Amino acid sequence: MYSDDGFRELGRQECLVLLVRAPVGRIVHTRHALPAVLPVTFCLDADSAVLLRTAADSDLARSVDGVVVAFEADEVDARAHSGWSVVVTGRATVVTDPAEHGRLSRTGPRSWVATPRDVFIRIEPELVTGRELVGGRTAYGVDLSL
Repeated sequence: MYSDDGFRELGRQECLVLLVRAPVGRIVHTRHALPAVLPVTFCLDADSAVLLRTAADSDLARSVDGVVVAFEADEVDARAHSGWSVVVTGRATVVTDPAEHGRLSRTGPRSWVATPRDVFIRIEPELVTGRELVGGRTAYGVDLSL
């Protein structure tokens, strides 16, 4: 990243604060040896882990358990040419402990789709990075604040 490219690097704590504001994010994982991206609802746990909720028999639950994934959320204002993007990279695991599942059923993310049996996926925040786009920047001699 160049120092004058219109972006500002965000610190880990800034990234986590921004994630709390986002209603939807995207999990990036491998499916059939190809990259896959799915929009998901989520929340952060007390330890800053990203929590997702999905059907127990879903492709997502089967494909991410025990592997490293990326999770991305953002907010963009196209008119103001501003926004931010945060990426959390870490190992995903399906929560199997009954007590933990019970706790997350009360405090974790709500699913938009009712399923007869659901699971929670926890993504440990091993690497948290983010960028903020500063609005109204002039690039290549063109004023973007119009």
